[in-house]
Amino acid sequence: MHVLAADIGGTKTLIALGRQERGRLHLDTPQRFESAAFPDFETLAHTFLKHEGVDPARISSACLAIAGPVEGDAVRQQARLTNLPWHLDSASLADTLGIARVVLINDFEGVAHSVDDLPASSLATLQAGEPDPAGPRLVVGAGTGLGVCAVCANGAGLLPGEGGHAGFSPTDAQQIRLWQFVTREEGRCTREHLLSGRGIARIAAFLQTEGHAPGPALADAMAEGDPAAALSRFALRGDEPLARETLRLFVRLYGAQTGDLALGVLPTGGVYLAGGIAPRILPLLQNGDFIAAFSRKPPMSHLLARLPVKVINEPNAGLMGAARWALNSAKGESGSGK
Repeated sequence: MHVLAADIGGTKTLIALGRQERGRLHLDTPQRFESAAFPDFETLAHTFLKHEGVDPARISSACLAIAGPVEGDAVRQQARLTNLPWHLDSASLADTLGIARVVLINDFEGVAHSVDDLPASSLATLQAGEPDPAGPRLVVGAGTGLGVCAVCANGAGLLPGEGGHAGFSPTDAQQIRLWQFVTREEGRCTREHLLSGRGIARIAAFLQTEGHAPGPALADAMAEGDPAAALSRFALRGDEPLARETLRLFVRLYGAQTGDLALGVLPTGGVYLAGGIAPRILPLLQNGDFIAAFSRKPPMSHLLARLPVKVINEPNAGLMGAARWALNSAKGESGSGK
């Protein structure tokens, strides 16, 4: 018997079959689909199952990690994606797909479920801290949006939330001007307005109002494709002032806002940075700016200095977590972050 796992985002959907072998999670090679190319998840799932030649009756359970809030109870869940016009209903999906049980979870809940299955090679340490294996954990990640999920102490349960949509709190005069810049355009300034791919582009637009102009090569790259990807690429090379200053400010904001989130949980089991952006800009996160902003929280700086902070380099972490949840569900377990 297999389980079906999917990590459904506004940009892409990863889907794969999983099973347990010798006590460890085994995930087949994930298939990637452009989410917007399908009218709904049912069509995408049927396409996948047909391509794999899998009889849905041989799938014991399915877990779909969704980039958006999930509502409902243990029997039936519903979700609407934040950045995609899909509505998902677990009971309807089970009937349509012919799978005995379908469960919906938040995408960062999926990442949180993956942590214990991740090899050490998939984690990059920003701050060693003083880890407590039984302590709470916090998963934060910037990508298309900003996801947040807390794991209770001793794996007693997960607390997915929408902390990315909470208000952004500036920490200096420049960040106050940035807050004003975004608020004029959007009506309010949230963490996700800045800590996301579109947020990187917003920061660059703000810096241009402060006198930072892009060079010709950067301007062309930003116009041709994804501005955030172009800015990140040029910042890593270090030869473009606007890109360098944009990512430097982004990293400081990322660190400060993650520190604020950590104060609400005190995750002695570790802070884990997930999402698509952190692995791509890892050298910029490792230069000290992130941790400096993360821990600059007097009078509680000493507490934040004790927290382990790591970057998840595994691109399929959310998918692995969904598969882990499905396997636990098939065995009659649920809710544990361990």
